[in-house]
Amino acid sequence: MMAGRGRPREFDRNQALVRAMEIFWEKGFEGTSMVDLTSGMGIGAPSLYAAFGSKEELFRQAVALYVATDGSDIWGAISKADTAYGAVEGFLMETANKFTRAGKPSGCLVVLSALHSTDGNEALRSELVAKRRKNTADLAARLAKGIETGELPPGTDVDRLARFYVTVQQGMSIQARDGADRATLEEVARSALKAWGPLTMVSQGGQ
Repeated sequence: MMAGRGRPREFDRNQALVRAMEIFWEKGFEGTSMVDLTSGMGIGAPSLYAAFGSKEELFRQAVALYVATDGSDIWGAISKADTAYGAVEGFLMETANKFTRAGKPSGCLVVLSALHSTDGNEALRSELVAKRRKNTADLAARLAKGIETGELPPGTDVDRLARFYVTVQQGMSIQARDGADRATLEEVARSALKAWGPLTMVSQGGQ
């Protein structure tokens, strides 16, 4: 008897998604072609569409994977800290570490992958904007606990404080993409932390 044909070789979906995440992270959504994805993931276009539906849906799953893995330690540093200052310090220092690791794309996928609005990415870009706003809101919520514990004075504008430090972190992402190393980003973080005192002082007359 002739041996029957074997079933098509299956690919490791999880590993393929990791590769897709890294490609989107490095090239951005618009800069990533289907050829980039299929060659990097080691699968054909039919398998990609069967497993993930579309390039857009693959990107969404890649972002979710990034948030749950590479991005989780950065934002996890906020919830693990015992103080509001420690939350910001841990967040920025972990950023310096994670944004400059060898063997990984530099910077942040959520910040860098879809900055410009086009007809093809507007929905995805809006989702990333919402994620960045939520990150800022989460940091503000942690800082608000500093008011409850007496670490920060009543009247501290925690939203403004959170926006400032998230803006620093987003700038660190661009610096990392431009080649800044961990030591350079840590110095940026330490400089930003020196502003903690002035920023958390509630001035007279609400000025």
